[in-house]
This record gives sequence, structure tokens and C-alpha cells, in this order.
Amino acid sequence: MISSAPVKMLSDSSRSGLGHQRPGRNTDPRRHGARARTLLCFLFALIGCFVTLSACEGCRPSTTPAAGDGSAGTSAEAPRARLYLVSDLAGALEPCGCVKDQLGGMDRFGALVAAEKSKAPAFATLAAGPLFFMDMDIPEEKKGQEVAKAETIATTLKTLKLAAFAPSRNGFADGIATLAKLRDTSGAALVAANLAAGSLAPAKSKIVEVGGLKIGVIGVAAPDKAEASPGSKENKLADVTSSPAIAAVKESVAALKKDGAQAIIVLAAVGRGEAKRIADENPELLAILVGSTGASGDSNTKAAPPEQIGDVLVVETANHLQTVGVLDLHVRGDAPAGLLKLADGTGLERMRKREELTGRIDELRKKIATWETDKSVDPKDVAARKTDVAKLEAERDALDKAPVPASGNFYRYSMREIRENLGADNDVKSQMDVFYKKVNDANKLAFKDKKPVPAAKGEPSYAGIEVCSNCHEDAKKVWDGTGHAHAYATLSKQFKEANLDCVGCHVTGYDKPGGSTVTHVSELENVQCEVCHGPGSLHAAKPDKVKIPIAKPTPESCIACHHPPHVHTFDAHTKMADILGPGHGRPLPK
Repeated sequence: MISSAPVKMLSDSSRSGLGHQRPGRNTDPRRHGARARTLLCFLFALIGCFVTLSACEGCRPSTTPAAGDGSAGTSAEAPRARLYLVSDLAGALEPCGCVKDQLGGMDRFGALVAAEKSKAPAFATLAAGPLFFMDMDIPEEKKGQEVAKAETIATTLKTLKLAAFAPSRNGFADGIATLAKLRDTSGAALVAANLAAGSLAPAKSKIVEVGGLKIGVIGVAAPDKAEASPGSKENKLADVTSSPAIAAVKESVAALKKDGAQAIIVLAAVGRGEAKRIADENPELLAILVGSTGASGDSNTKAAPPEQIGDVLVVETANHLQTVGVLDLHVRGDAPAGLLKLADGTGLERMRKREELTGRIDELRKKIATWETDKSVDPKDVAARKTDVAKLEAERDALDKAPVPASGNFYRYSMREIRENLGADNDVKSQMDVFYKKVNDANKLAFKDKKPVPAAKGEPSYAGIEVCSNCHEDAKKVWDGTGHAHAYATLSKQFKEANLDCVGCHVTGYDKPGGSTVTHVSELENVQCEVCHGPGSLHAAKPDKVKIPIAKPTPESCIACHHPPHVHTFDAHTKMADILGPGHGRPLPK
């Protein structure tokens, strides 16, 4: 643009001054020649200035942005290397699909990476904390499914270029041999400089080459310091012991510098407090990714905001792949040998503001997802909140386009939400589909002989809705119009009706005396009357003498299935109204 503008301007002025005379102007040849000579002199002078300026521009460091918003010196400038950072994925292949706009999903993460390849073609993924398993101990009957899911996560992470991970106690849930197999399947290095783990033999560190940069990755972990799950009987950590992390990091930093590392990152599955102490004692680090020593359960957590300890960036992401950290390394020109000096191109205050906006956006999105299925909410209110979300997202996007250092090398860090609007990566999605079909078939075979325990003598069993509707036909008509009536089909369409994580909330009387099991669901498919009213066989046999176990269920009975993280928010009193109607909790019209 600098070189073309002066030439274009001169060309335009030459045409208007020499070639396009207006009627009535003085056309004396002598004056015309003098004007021409003057303009030619001016032209040569400008050309000389242009050449000089061009030479000066060639001496300056380039700040030309990559394809993006076109504003030089902003985040549109392409990074030399990108690192996707994940804390505490913890066996979360994808979120429950009970409500819209749930955070998480390996296929969505894959879609994010694919969409960003044009802007950041050189990338790798790093992880700290629980990775392959959600819990520190696996019930025996779920072992087959959980290991198969862990293998699927390992396979998809290989697709997403997982380079290294630091383990937690969860990683040893099925023993050292399984963790070693998962490591090999993922194609990543298991790094833990302070860990002795028998035959697993963790690497202390690894140099990962991304975009021509040598990035040193150190891992530290303390699985033996995680509190075991309640009721845990088997000790899978007999040969696993951790030593002080700070000393191990110091030793590994020195080794990586000798090996030519240009930036060093620590994967710290030791908790945030210990990670900050590591930062205090190792100021040469670029960043620390924080993970937990262990975790249990499917509850979602929010990550603490990023912070700087000296010049060390300390970050963590929300668990279960709700968010992913993105660390972009911008190196202008040839990278010198040794550790690079990378300036902070993000700005701590800007990061804090971004996290605040993200929190507000997330709360609004949760409300919108709930309100969209709530008949009592005015659609205009939903539309207004969607407008609010769009404004907040625009404000957040503006923070990501803030100016970066005009010269020198720098890094930028941001947090990305893994949302439904990212779409799904086809390769990752197909791997997930294979898992669901495989597990569905395996569980149908494994649990084909597991029948429900009979009800004790004198106690009721589950009769099924067809029996109930003999007397409560009007109630069944109301039920037929609810989502509960199609709950089992929802699973079947996705090859999940035998999935142990799902089936219990999509059938009636699951794992209860006289009820249903994984495969024995005949007459008890879907969420029927007896989920709320209790087993009704005795009432059905003698309706005049035996009352319905629970004549008027309380809204709190819904919470058994409708609880976080399966729903964002759930107002049981409001939702109860959605399943009531004439003849079912409301009087019939006269």
C-alpha cells in the first residue's frame, strides 16, 4: 500500500493536469510546456522520496498481519506456533444432551482446531490433570465401557496433536498397564519429572517442535497426594511415588536449556498453589498449565482466571473440556538460539476483563437454553437476552483485537469456549460414533443376563404405563405429549440405550427392586408414571384398597435426573407445570 499510493496519486494528477483540459482554459504552448516541466521535476522528486522511504521500510521489523480483520499489529498477526491447553478433561467425551448449548465435546474441539488451521497451521495440544478417566476408581461393571471411552479419547487426542500430558490419580484408575497403553494410543509423551511409577517410566521432559520452535515441556504430578475416592478398596498406586516438584522443575529447566529449548512450559498436575510456587522459583518459564492431582464425579467447575507470577503465565481451563486455552507464540524473523524473550501481548487486565465478560455470557446462554423450552417465558424476552449476548460477545472480541507490541517477539493467551456453534469435526465425530456403537453392543451382551432384583414379599413392583392407563387414560394422554414419553427413543437413535451413563434416566425403575436393568426394560421404556409416583403393582391389582405410593410427587423428585451438569439451571416448580394437564394434576374440563 505504501508503494502504490504515491504512484497512483501522480498518475491521477498527470492525467487531470496534462491530458484533460477544460474548455476556456489558457492553452498557450509556452505556458503548457513550463507547467509540464514543473510537474516532471515534481514527479522525479517524489520518486526519489519514495525510493528512500521504501529502503527505510525494509529495515523495519515486519508487522504484517495474517488474514483476519486486516488491522496491522493486532491479533490478526499469524503466530509462529500455537498451543492448545487443556486442564482436567477427566474422561468427558461429550456433554449430556439433555439441554441445548452445553459446553464441551471432543468433536467440537476438533472443529475449533480445524477452523483455526488457516490462522495457526503449526499447533500442538498439551494437557495436565485427569485426562482419560472421570473418576479415580472404576466400578467393576463399568470398567469395559470406561476403558473403551478412554481409548476413544486417546485416539481423538492424537488427531488433535496431543504432544504431552502430566497425569493425575485418575490416570491409574485401571492400573499402570492401561495408562501405558493409553499413552501409546495418544501418541503423546507422559511427562512427570518428579514421579516414579514402576514400569510406566515417565519422561521428565520433552522438546516439542512446533512451527520450527523448540518448546520444552516439563511435567510434574502428585497422584499419590490425591485423596482416594470414598469406599476405594484397591490400591493402584503401590509403585507410584512423587518427590518435590520445584526441585524437579529446576533440574529439567537446566537440561532443556542445554538441549536448545527456546521456550519452556510446565504441565503441573499438582494444584494451583504448588504451581504458583514453581513459578516463583523458576522465573525463566514461559507458562504453567495447572491441573488437579485427582478428581471424581461429573460436576463441572470454573477455572481461576489466568495470572502472572513475575513473567510466568499461570493458567488453567474449566474441566470436562468446557474451555480450552490458546497460547500463541509470535516470533518475528529468525529465532535466536537459547530461550526467547517473549513479551506479554495479552495484558493481564484485558484477560481479567475477558473472563468477566465470558462469565456473564455463559450465565445468559444458560438462561436462554432453559427459557427456550419454557412456555411461560415471553419469546420477546428470549430475543432480548440473545441481543445482550451478541453485544457482550462483540465486546469480548474487541479485547482479542487489542494492539500487540509493535516490535519484538511476544505471546498472546486467550480462552475458547467449546460450544455447539463450533460444529463437529467429522473425523472425531466418526470415532465417537464407533465408540457408542461398540459399547452399546458390548453392554447388551455383557448385561443380557442381569435381571432386576425381585421386590420383597408384600412390596410393590413396577407395572408399566399400559397397566396404569387402564384407569388413568386421561393422564396418559397428557404424558404422551411430553418429552418423557420419547426419552428411550432419544437414546436408541444415538446407539446409547445400553450406555451406563445414560440409560438410568431414560427408563422406569432402573436398578430398583421389581424394576428394570440395562437390557431388561420391557414395558418400562421411557420416563413413565412410576418414576414420580412409585412402583404401582399393588395399587393396580387392588386400586380400592391400596393407594398409589406417591399420590402427589414433589418437584424435588425431578432432581434425581435434572441436575447439573445435565442441565444448566432447573426450576423444578416451573418445570412441573409442563408435565401437568387435564386429568393429570389438573381438573378435566366440565
